[in-house]
Amino acid sequence: MAKRDYYELLGIPKGATADEIKAAFRKAAAKHHPDLNPGDPQAAERFKELNEAHQVFSDPQKRLMYDRFGVEGGGAAGSPFAGGSPFGGANPFAGGGFPFGQGGVVDIGDIAVDGFLGDLLGVFGVGKGDKGDVKRSLEITFEEAAFGCVKNLSFERLEVCGDCTGSGQGANSRIETCPACSGKGRIRFQQGLLPLAVERECTRCKGRGRTIVDPCKGCHGAGLIQKTHKVEVTIPAGTDHGSAKVVPGAGSRPRSDRSPGDLLITVEVKPHPFFKRQGDDVVCTVPIGFPTAALGGEVAVPTLDGKGAMKVPAGTQPGATLRLKGKGIPRRTLGGRGDQLVLVSLEVPTKLTDHQKELLLAFATARGDDVQPVQRGFVEKGKVLFQD
Repeated sequence: MAKRDYYELLGIPKGATADEIKAAFRKAAAKHHPDLNPGDPQAAERFKELNEAHQVFSDPQKRLMYDRFGVEGGGAAGSPFAGGSPFGGANPFAGGGFPFGQGGVVDIGDIAVDGFLGDLLGVFGVGKGDKGDVKRSLEITFEEAAFGCVKNLSFERLEVCGDCTGSGQGANSRIETCPACSGKGRIRFQQGLLPLAVERECTRCKGRGRTIVDPCKGCHGAGLIQKTHKVEVTIPAGTDHGSAKVVPGAGSRPRSDRSPGDLLITVEVKPHPFFKRQGDDVVCTVPIGFPTAALGGEVAVPTLDGKGAMKVPAGTQPGATLRLKGKGIPRRTLGGRGDQLVLVSLEVPTKLTDHQKELLLAFATARGDDVQPVQRGFVEKGKVLFQD
């Protein structure tokens, strides 16, 4: 008898979240538990199916495969992910639907296994081929990112052993045929889910088809040793946080007889205490006093080029944005530089002398300003609230 659709069994849509799946399982399990249904001979089977559905949907990899292929027939397989095939013994590729055909052999060392096939093979521990790429991060300052720099980066990588020049053999070594792959350098295996034989490099002999008895003492037969390598990295002007840079051939050797991979660098820009980046513009906040805001003037402003000056128009309001042309980040493609955007904040004095207070009160009186608008507004509102 064909198994029911697991989504239908739990009463949930295909896009259900993990929390929705858990809640649906608990509700259904409480309803169909055999102890609560002693007179129902089918209760145990339904409860078993519920458990299977919950196990599948609790594992992202299993749920991915279920969504693609579904599940057929219980039979002796019981749980759809128990034993050989994770789909209860049914072949999800039956009928020639798999792009490589029945009985074919796929050499996963020579093809890209990205996308779904890569995920599928990953379920069985079959990884993508190691190209020897080395990933490192490089931290630079805000100014170095803006104007470019040259940095030295040290990292560990695998290099050819100098003692055996990569052969892995010592003075008294002898070569034997690899017992794992019988000298072929490749291992062929078949999984219950896959309708084809899959080949990969023998992990014992690393594809050489031979093993070394009494190997090189320096590398223990690997032909490679770990060494510290230094490279000079040029960071172009205008580099942003998270930018990637590739140094070809500066990575590790995946094997002594193969070319080294690349060095993959991710640039990390340290936060600046004053500046922030907004595209090719630089943003900062500068406080100014009330007289300068009201009358206008010129204030000192820090820029990426050093100390600068900014003209403040009369009547400038708090929160206004003033612009310094060409004081931003160098543009990598269009040339020139962005601007510096200065956000104006009003600096209110916290300590005033009696004379200063008198001058401010005289100024407020001359303008006809109410120096206590908040308090007066509160009193007026209170009168309305407490009227009979």
